[in-house]
Amino acid sequence: MRTTRHARWLLMGLAALLVASGLSPAPARAATEIHFWHAMTGALGERVTELVQKFNASQKEFEVKALHKGNYTETLTGAIAAYRAKTPPHIVQVFEVGTQTMLSSGAVYPVYQLMKDQGMDLNWADFVAPVKSYYSKEGHLYSMPFNSSTPILYYNKDIFKKAGLDPAKPPTTFPEIEQVARKVISSGAAKCGFSHAWPSWTMVENMHAWHDQSFADNQNGFAGLAKELKVNGEFGVKVIDTLARWQKEGIYTWGGRGPAAEAMFRGGECAIHVTSSAFIGGLSRAAAGKFEWGTGNLPRMPGYPQGNSIIGGATLWVMKSHKGTEYKGVAAFFHFLASTEQQAWWHQNTGYVPISNASLKALEATDHFQKNPFQRQAFQQISGGKTTANSQGIRLGNFVAVRDAIEGEMENIFAGKKTARQGLDDAVKKSNEILKEFASLYQ
Repeated sequence: MRTTRHARWLLMGLAALLVASGLSPAPARAATEIHFWHAMTGALGERVTELVQKFNASQKEFEVKALHKGNYTETLTGAIAAYRAKTPPHIVQVFEVGTQTMLSSGAVYPVYQLMKDQGMDLNWADFVAPVKSYYSKEGHLYSMPFNSSTPILYYNKDIFKKAGLDPAKPPTTFPEIEQVARKVISSGAAKCGFSHAWPSWTMVENMHAWHDQSFADNQNGFAGLAKELKVNGEFGVKVIDTLARWQKEGIYTWGGRGPAAEAMFRGGECAIHVTSSAFIGGLSRAAAGKFEWGTGNLPRMPGYPQGNSIIGGATLWVMKSHKGTEYKGVAAFFHFLASTEQQAWWHQNTGYVPISNASLKALEATDHFQKNPFQRQAFQQISGGKTTANSQGIRLGNFVAVRDAIEGEMENIFAGKKTARQGLDDAVKKSNEILKEFASLYQ
């Protein structure tokens, strides 16, 4: 007890001496805040929160604060508005269709320059080529790849069994989908034979790339600002006309825009579905103990060349107008995200594609792909075919509005108001006006 009291008196005396001399113990230095706006919700939003918490716990100098700002479109427009008001976040997650808008905005600090300025090396050559090239300009990466995905085919093995189909064989072509869907419906195994989410991305954008068909002029916008869509050509009309015919015959279900149609497959109501590879994480939990499912490549339309599927998802853009010390924190966060360990974890828990070959090799060195073969599907599609000017990706100004124009006309087609030819002609006409208006602002 004496020792405790004696120590307490010494401490009190020391504190009094510091006060008398004008000195006081230095307060703990607050961590520099880094504001990160994102568009992830549900299970994916939880993974973003977990990733940020792991970074914050790994060091004390910076604190990343993740804030959900609405859907992808709302997050993009909110960030641009905040930049104009001189209150931008440090980091904003922007979906792939916003790439040209961000490049033309004048509001971004290119990620390759950021890392160089902060003296933090990343092995850019190790980044997965299809992902790196999509977000690069003149050979330099302008945004940090984060959640990259590609559409793949999903099928319900239980429904296949009920319909007398082989549950180990997913359909690989449009004619095979038609055969399977007819048998599913005629047998009463399910009311939905085939559906898809994200209509323009899966059935128009990726179908053109998957079959090495041009989507827009100027190499889909990579060789210069695109001013004209090509989706009303013979191939584009054939794909949409096939779906329209299937709908009339009761083997295809239009499920709406965005991810709306995923609910049908997640609920065990549909035999075949096409949507993002990022659907894997949520589907694994939703279907557990309810039904078996598998994956396959996007269906092929016979008679056309083989391309690659193209990526979707989003990247992280760094906004201008912040202090140098804060950019050090942004660079540290990106360095953390790019590590092999974090990339492997991100892929395993979300279904998104790792951004580095090192993380892919690390996963292959384990039994991950043996236990989860469906998670390899996305890699096969973005790298297993032929990368050409048609399959490298699509970079359009105001792509959000272009996609809306396409999907608006798809709704007209599937509502029976227009033929596939009429609808796609009108989609191209509307989109060309959007593209020309954007080009007039930035040329």
